[in-house]
Amino acid sequence: MDFLRPASWEEALAAKAEHPTAVPIAGGTDVMVEINFDHRRPEYLLDLNRVGDLYEWEVGADSVRLGASVPYTRIMENLRGELPGLSLASHTVASPQIRNRGGVGGNLGTASPAGDAHPALLAAGAEVEAESVRGSRRIPIDEFYTGVKRNALAPDELIRAVHIKKADGPQQYSKVGTRNAMVIAVCAFGLALHPATRTVRTGIGSAAPTPVRAKAAEEFLNAALDEGGFWDNGKIITPSVAKQFADLCSAACNPIDDVRGTASYRRHAVGIMARRTLTWTWESYRGTDGRSIEKGSVA
Repeated sequence: MDFLRPASWEEALAAKAEHPTAVPIAGGTDVMVEINFDHRRPEYLLDLNRVGDLYEWEVGADSVRLGASVPYTRIMENLRGELPGLSLASHTVASPQIRNRGGVGGNLGTASPAGDAHPALLAAGAEVEAESVRGSRRIPIDEFYTGVKRNALAPDELIRAVHIKKADGPQQYSKVGTRNAMVIAVCAFGLALHPATRTVRTGIGSAAPTPVRAKAAEEFLNAALDEGGFWDNGKIITPSVAKQFADLCSAACNPIDDVRGTASYRRHAVGIMARRTLTWTWESYRGTDGRSIEKGSVA
């Protein structure tokens, strides 16, 4: 196994172009596990730890440009207001040591359905900034996951950053695991209210071959909130609406039985998380913080 160690982003792109099968490594929290268990033995490892701009982020007027290697700890400490869903997801990642090393770019590159960041990125409507020596492009998060641990990157492309819209409403994230830390998700659920467009987006992890949205559930809830005037009157969402939303989220799953949980349990748990996160986000929206965001008085 050869070890490539570029000192700049340009050198990294050149190395990836010359060796398309090279496996990028930054935090190493996924790659090293696979190598240590002999599940993967790449010909080349492309070390990105010396590429400084991958650890930077920029908060714009409407979105955050998050470098691929920004550690989860930095997201929790510095971007809780702009990216609350992703910040909550970051809290559930492994241990403090791993949160200090791992970043969203690694989750995306691995594209595991159990990756902790995926539900929050789907709910927020993120875009992945991919680049090669041929140029740069943005891949909508809905088009990024193409199969089990497969993504839309070309062989010569690297993930440079993720563009995530700043929260204009409450967001939540929930995860079920077999213990409280250092655990792969049995299933996970992210939800984001977008009052500016009067829409709701979801993200489901570890309950289908890829991270997915519950689109039928979103369509149902968007229609119910609109028809009932909920965005304006701030009324409590009725139990029947919450239950139907939860049932549709469960139906969006296509899980498997494995050592962490059964398919039926995953469907059930996703429905519970969907109902609870909807309740939490809507109560926040009805309160001072949520309504202020809608009116634009809170950044």
